[in-house]
Amino acid sequence: MNPSQDAHEITRLLDAWGDGNRWALDELMPLVAAELRRLAKNYMLRERPSHTLEPTALVNELYLRLVGRRDMNWKDRAHFFAFSATTMRRILVDHARGKRTSKRGDGIQWLPLDEAMDQPQEMDLIALDDALKTLEAMRARQVRIIELRCFTGLKMQEIAELLEISLATANREWASARAWLYRELNMRERG
Repeated sequence: MNPSQDAHEITRLLDAWGDGNRWALDELMPLVAAELRRLAKNYMLRERPSHTLEPTALVNELYLRLVGRRDMNWKDRAHFFAFSATTMRRILVDHARGKRTSKRGDGIQWLPLDEAMDQPQEMDLIALDDALKTLEAMRARQVRIIELRCFTGLKMQEIAELLEISLATANREWASARAWLYRELNMRERG
C-alpha cells in the first residue's frame, strides 16, 4: 500500500471502530504500530535511563486503553494520533506518580518546553502535566496545539487544518502557550 492508501484504510478502520465494530481496532493496529512506536520512542528519549517502561510496553498500555474506548468519533488519522500521544503522556505521568519517591523537582534540569522536546533528556512529566492541566482550564485549544506539535510531531499547517483555525492563529497560540508554560514551569521550579 502507498501512503495515500494507508491513510484511507486507517480512516476507514477508524470510522468502523467508531461505529462499534470491535474488529476494526485489531485491523488498525498493524497499520499504525510503527507510528505509535515512533511516538513512544520519542517520549521515552525524555525519560531517565533507568525508566522501567520501554516503548513497546508504552504502546501495549496504549492498546489496552484503546480497547476500552467505545465512545470515540474519530475525525481522521491525525485525531487518532493526537489522542494516542495524549494518552501516552498520561500513561507516563501515571507511572511517574506511582514511582515518585523524592521531593517534587528534585534533581530535574529545567528547560523551555520547545528546547526540552528537541533534546533527549529527562523532563519532569508530572510538573509538565500539572502545568498543561492548568493551561487547559484557561485555554484548551493551546493545550491541543502543544500536544499536536510536541507529542505527535505535526507541522503547524497540519495543526491549523485539524483544529480548523488559520495558520496565523495557530502560530500565535503556539507562541503564547510556549511563553506561558515557560513562565509556569520556572515558577514551579523556584517553588
